[in-house]
Amino acid sequence: MISLNDYLYNGDTVVKILHIYSQDLKKYAIDNNNGVDLAHSNCLLQMIELLEHNDFLTAQSQRIREFYKYMADRYPFLAFTFKGRIKSLIRLEEKINGNIVEYIYDYHSQTGGYPSESQIKNRISRIKDLIAYRIVISLPQCHLKPDDNRHDLELGYLYEIANALPDFLEERGFEPEISGIDEQSTTIKEENRPYYRDYIEKPRGFGYESLHISFFDNTSRSNIEVQIRTKEMDDNAEIGPANHLGYEKHQEKERARRETIPLGENVFFDDAYERGMMLQQLELNKVNVNMFGAIDNSLVNDGCGLYRGRLILPYEHLSRFQNDLV
Repeated sequence: MISLNDYLYNGDTVVKILHIYSQDLKKYAIDNNNGVDLAHSNCLLQMIELLEHNDFLTAQSQRIREFYKYMADRYPFLAFTFKGRIKSLIRLEEKINGNIVEYIYDYHSQTGGYPSESQIKNRISRIKDLIAYRIVISLPQCHLKPDDNRHDLELGYLYEIANALPDFLEERGFEPEISGIDEQSTTIKEENRPYYRDYIEKPRGFGYESLHISFFDNTSRSNIEVQIRTKEMDDNAEIGPANHLGYEKHQEKERARRETIPLGENVFFDDAYERGMMLQQLELNKVNVNMFGAIDNSLVNDGCGLYRGRLILPYEHLSRFQNDLV
């Protein structure tokens, strides 16, 4: 088995690492008749294409900016940010392997058997957030009346914004994509429910909350994901339990999965599990990648998108009426 970790110590650029790793993984997949590794390699090729031919990002972000302007006009009393990023190489690799492990484990827990190769490949093909934009909103304290519930008010605005987004972007060349999940949101308007993954009604691990929707950009022929959340939700995801509590508990959960599916029972699970665990144990201060440096796994200076991703845009809107009630 080969893994991304094998390619992080030669001083190469991220793009060169992607080329070599994807080529070697493809050869390994063909030699071992492993269709899952071939799908894994093809997902890495999408990242290569994005990094090498990203001129469209300026035009794309400008069309996204139109929704920012719409919000600034319609909700002048809200503070909000628009952030855009290209997924980092390490996060992409973690997601590919994590999705495989989670899917095989869940399938085995429910059926006692294992999914087919084609089913696992389909799981990899669902990864459509190589480009992602995030909208974070906040209602300033100065706008609240004594009996107002800030959480409920922000949630109301959040769902208003979420319901306006699909039609707005579709008029500008973005096609909303069916989420593919069985349980749809009951708060989103009926016509928009098939597109959204509502992690507010049904939070994920460690209380992670957000609305997720994917689009196909017909202009650039690329997929994007848009996440919509409040500042409280964003804090939980970035600096709270959903980000930091997870490490030891995540390790425990991974070990439990390994115990449930013993080594040798499913090669796809074995390879993805091993690659994922190797990434979790990576010491970033020992990595030698061009334009990347780290003191430890917290103090990181990432100038190439290896670990933190590459920023596309930040747009920031501060409430215009700092002393007025809404």
